[in-house]
Amino acid sequence: MRDTVIKELHVHAKKNKDIILITGDLGFGVLDNFIKELPEQFINAGVSEQNMTAIAAGLALEGKKVFTYSIGNFNTLRCLEHIRNDVCYHNLDVTVISVGGGFSYGQLGASHFATEDIAIMGAIPNMKVVAPSSKKSASILMNQIISSKGPYYLRIDKSSGDEFIKDELNYEIGKIKQSSNSSDVSIFVYGGIINEAYKAKELLEQDNITVEIIDVHTLKPIDEAKVIEFIKNSKIVVTLEEHNKTGGLSSIIAHICLENNTMPNDFLSFCLNDEFPKIVGDQNFLVNHFKLSADNIVKRVKSLKA
Repeated sequence: MRDTVIKELHVHAKKNKDIILITGDLGFGVLDNFIKELPEQFINAGVSEQNMTAIAAGLALEGKKVFTYSIGNFNTLRCLEHIRNDVCYHNLDVTVISVGGGFSYGQLGASHFATEDIAIMGAIPNMKVVAPSSKKSASILMNQIISSKGPYYLRIDKSSGDEFIKDELNYEIGKIKQSSNSSDVSIFVYGGIINEAYKAKELLEQDNITVEIIDVHTLKPIDEAKVIEFIKNSKIVVTLEEHNKTGGLSSIIAHICLENNTMPNDFLSFCLNDEFPKIVGDQNFLVNHFKLSADNIVKRVKSLKA
């Protein structure tokens, strides 16, 4: 997805000299064409994420549209105070592009796991939180970010759901696609782990258990009306994410249920349970280890249907 996002940014930056890309001394290879063709619109701030964010805020105050780029936690947690006080407090036109959402960099350990970022970034006023699940949605949503203003957090995953997403969705920031008919199971999901949701759907529907997959590409602002509609039309609600339970999609959906007095028959959340993973491995290995895979979804859903 990161290649797709940077290509879209490159296309727009060639037409708009006010677009500036800042990196924290990484991304080379992905950023090479942008750097070569638009050197005046690129800054390497070095391994100094706080300074990178302060530069972005200063440029935005001068009317520039700025994008910071780094791995998962580096341009978020390492400079959180600057994002909060410099960017969001002043509601500046800065987008934080964070690559490696969830377990994308699983071999590098907990320091590279982005599994609390949705909760932390979503808690900051004025910040919008977008997490595409496929290259197609990443492209469409990136175009919308470029065409709008204000602080954005764009969470990019190494994995992608393009293999499974067949329908032509009209992706729109803050909106979820129209609901279909009632289903036995509704799976709310974001990011590349949507692959596991589609695998679970195939397996469950072999046993005549109907499944609706809801791609929650915008976690803030979330399309609350559509979330409620899906919940009302489903017997079992499932949330799936490579993120801690606290403050993630599980918490968001549960809060909507309670606040609107709309309760499913059963609620299953597949996520991390307030823990630092002590093991390393690639993304697929960690998804399986923490029981976020399609097989685990199917097993738990069938146990409720028994």
